Amino acid sequence: MSIAQSMLPEFEHEMANTRKALERVPEDKLEWKPDPKSMSLGKLASHVAEMVGWGAMTLQTDSLDLSPDMKPFVASSRKELLEQFDKNVVDTRAALEKTSDADMMKTWSLTMGGSPFLSMPKVAVFRSMIMNHIIHHRAQLTVYYRLNGVPVPALYGPSADENSMAAAG
Repeated sequence: MSIAQSMLPEFEHEMANTRKALERVPEDKLEWKPDPKSMSLGKLASHVAEMVGWGAMTLQTDSLDLSPDMKPFVASSRKELLEQFDKNVVDTRAALEKTSDADMMKTWSLTMGGSPFLSMPKVAVFRSMIMNHIIHHRAQLTVYYRLNGVPVPALYGPSADENSMAAAG
């Protein structure tokens, strides 16, 4: 089994959980922030949806140079957010399915104005800077939900709002 093939079930599981979380974005709270230093709920959810597409970009290129004029995706509605997320899931899954072990071991670099910021094998970038990064921000999003009275989805087991274990008993 290839590296990519071994990662597909985890990717599928995490993207299903991520979609479940994004489906709850309250459109009337897109500008809400828990603190002035925090991203707004809408920007955070948009960041999660956009990051999924970084998986395809990472697997299909050797580097990315961050420029100051890069504009992040910011959804204006839940529908737009989910459309972007779904497109990025399809693109990243397709890229992952096609990536050989040799390509997974190639170095990928993140640069800023041409200066190296990060260089790692693509497999490490995909795992840490894509998958773990998405999970990290998805968790932040669920805290935003709790603070706004939005039911938190069960992701790795029951949540206080979705205790499927109690319902089954």
